[in-house]
Amino acid sequence: MQDGKHTILLGRPVSLSRLKKRAGFLRVRNGRAWRTPALVLQARHNAGETGAQENTARFGFTVTRRLGNAVIRNRARRRLKETARLVAGAHARPGYDYVVIARQGALTRSFTQLQKDLCIALEGVHKEQSARA
Repeated sequence: MQDGKHTILLGRPVSLSRLKKRAGFLRVRNGRAWRTPALVLQARHNAGETGAQENTARFGFTVTRRLGNAVIRNRARRRLKETARLVAGAHARPGYDYVVIARQGALTRSFTQLQKDLCIALEGVHKEQSARA
C-alpha cells in the first residue's frame, strides 16, 4: 500500500513473541520512543537479556484505563495486536523489544491508517537510532 510519502510494506503475517512481565516493559521504557496520533512506540535492543532471542522481535501492548472501559480497552488492544502482527514481518528488527501504548486514535483511525502509524513509528525509532550512531 502506498500513501504519499510512506509505503506500507506488509510482510508475511507473523506470530508475535510477547513481552508479558513488568520488568520487560520497564526495560523498554528506557529506550527510544516515537509518537503518532494512534500510538506511542517504545523500542530497545534486548541483547543478552533473560528470555530474549536475538532472532525475534518481542512486542508488549499497553492500554490504560484513561482510554475507556474494559470493552473499549480490549478493542484497542486487539486492533494494535493485529496491526503489529501484519507489520512486524517487514518493519520490526530482530533482537528488539517493542512496547505499543494505545492513544485515543487507536479506536477512531481506520485500520489502514493504524498500520501506517505503526510503520512510521517503527521507521522513526530506528532512524533516530542510526542517525545518532
